[in-house]
Amino acid sequence: MKNMLMTCALLAFTSAAFAAPEAAAPAPKSAQQNKMVTCNADASGKKGDERKTFMKECLSAKPAAPAATPQQNKMKTCNAEATGKKGDERKAFMKTCLSAPK
Repeated sequence: MKNMLMTCALLAFTSAAFAAPEAAAPAPKSAQQNKMVTCNADASGKKGDERKTFMKECLSAKPAAPAATPQQNKMKTCNAEATGKKGDERKAFMKTCLSAPK
């Protein structure tokens, strides 16, 4: 009887230890994985060398540079206009230029 209880306990422990882990949320895809999904979808219908060439170009393409924000454009303009000004004069000019409405 004691051996049977030990066997049952051992089986219960072993099955719990080797049970499948709880399904974790999938990790977010990396930028390269997202690019692969997009290129793969765009390559549908292409076969052989045509697909191979398309995928190579698609995956090696650099993403477009993000457009400059209005604040960045304003900073460039004010910075260009501040050329030749130094110290407190430049600081005061930049403050008024950047805070001025469009």
